[in-house]
Amino acid sequence: MNTLKAIRDWCRRYISLTLIAVLAFMAFVLFFNENSVMKGYELNREIERLKAEIKENTDSMNYYLHMNELLRTDRETMERVVREQYHMQRDNEDVYVFID
Repeated sequence: MNTLKAIRDWCRRYISLTLIAVLAFMAFVLFFNENSVMKGYELNREIERLKAEIKENTDSMNYYLHMNELLRTDRETMERVVREQYHMQRDNEDVYVFID
């Protein structure tokens, strides 16, 4: 009974309505708000994923730009690509495709 009274006295002394209101407001702002901590963490993860995707797409774009330049300027590269990817051939030759 004595400990219960001590707990009640401690709560009356240190916990006020203002403190409860401030703690509730902080909890709302940190966890339940549109700009909460969890939402910020999720958005940062999304930003990192999109940056990785941009880097991957930039690398692919640079490869295709380089390949396009080679195809426009180098006749041997163009012939190699046409033969390998599109299975084209000259009129007087036979092509055999081996599949692994």
